[in-house]
Amino acid sequence: MVRPPSQDRIRRYWDRQAVGYDRKMDRAERMFGDTRDWVCRQAVGQVLEVAVGTGLNLDRYPAHATLTAMDLSPAMLDLARRHAAELGRAVDLRVGDAQRLEFDDASFDTVVCTFGLCAVPDDGGAVGEMVRVLRPGGLLLLADHVVSTSAPLRMLQAVAEVYSVRFQSEHFRRRPLLRVEAAGLTVERHDRFNRGIIERLAARKPVTPP
Repeated sequence: MVRPPSQDRIRRYWDRQAVGYDRKMDRAERMFGDTRDWVCRQAVGQVLEVAVGTGLNLDRYPAHATLTAMDLSPAMLDLARRHAAELGRAVDLRVGDAQRLEFDDASFDTVVCTFGLCAVPDDGGAVGEMVRVLRPGGLLLLADHVVSTSAPLRMLQAVAEVYSVRFQSEHFRRRPLLRVEAAGLTVERHDRFNRGIIERLAARKPVTPP
């Protein structure tokens, strides 16, 4: 198993990536389709976005949503802050670790993470934290690139991970859906496309513990 880099090294990597990140993502958006809109339009109430990056989702949330967002990278957050100001959107932006969220239990009606869990060393721990800060009956909205349903593509993903996990903590063969189901949430909507590489879901936290 390839060991991921340290948290400090991951932070420095994303700080370096911040300036060119939006241009890089422009090329990837065609693969994602309408996924950002699909996720964000479902958000309601007090919303937490985990791994907000440069704020590519900020203009997609309903006007009535109250936004809090966090990211490991201060440089990414600087760009997100600038983006929020250009939009005239109030957002509480914070530096933080998805694996150890600073918020109290049951603080949010909706928790969102798009294309971020792939770079978190402990994705199961991060999902657990998202569920913890979600109110009973609240909605968890996730989207990411995942292990392909195509055998040749799975082989390519495995080869890519030899480098990407070690130097970027970037994983290509995860399934956040499995983490969500293991946490006891009810998956209400689920979609997977582009040879299974893109997966998105909406899952509800039980009102009473399972």
